[in-house]
Amino acid sequence: MENNAFYVAISLLLDVDAALFSIVALSMQVSLLAVLVAALLGFPLGAAVALWRFPGRGGVIVTLNALMGLPPVVAGLTVYLLLSRAGPLGELGLLFTPGAMVIAQVILVLPILAALSRQKVEELLGEYQEQFISLGMSRARMMPTLLWDARFALLTILLAGFGRASAEVGAVMMVGGNIEGVTRVMTTSIVLETGKGNLPLALGLGIVLLALVMLVNAGAYLVGELARRRTG
Repeated sequence: MENNAFYVAISLLLDVDAALFSIVALSMQVSLLAVLVAALLGFPLGAAVALWRFPGRGGVIVTLNALMGLPPVVAGLTVYLLLSRAGPLGELGLLFTPGAMVIAQVILVLPILAALSRQKVEELLGEYQEQFISLGMSRARMMPTLLWDARFALLTILLAGFGRASAEVGAVMMVGGNIEGVTRVMTTSIVLETGKGNLPLALGLGIVLLALVMLVNAGAYLVGELARRRTG
């Protein structure tokens, strides 16, 4: 039975099955947008925490590090409460839409990008601080310079964030509702189709998701190797 399901799954991929690839397309759209938003917010936040000294800075660092392991269902519950009709943002009507899924993934990915970029920028600041002081650069001017110099490391961090977002199931199911043709993505579809006994579609999506994760890891490895060669 499992072997037959595997062969059917391969045929779905080779035949470019419309249902399968519409799910894949939505998954990519949601995850890419979430990672982009998280990067626009997380990288400057991480750099700011690395550059500026302020009361409670240690608490901010501890919080960012702790939120890297934020349980997805907690993020999903938070977004659900915010976007539900009784919530403060209920009037926006975002619950059970791709927008809600993006918000949930941003909450999961942003702490990872902010915490890891903070570590990298702080490391570079230690190397370049004397040079910056001799040039009379303000901390605001240091930020873009350090972020640019850390671009290869940040790209690796970005790929790690994308891997977290694309593999997420709990939060997106809670706030997206797993609605066919609207909010059904790869991870939620795999859970649903397996429960229904539709193993070929579940396996096909699983193969695509596995290939995506492998590509992300390969990309992170290649970026790391390129960075090492440039600095070596």
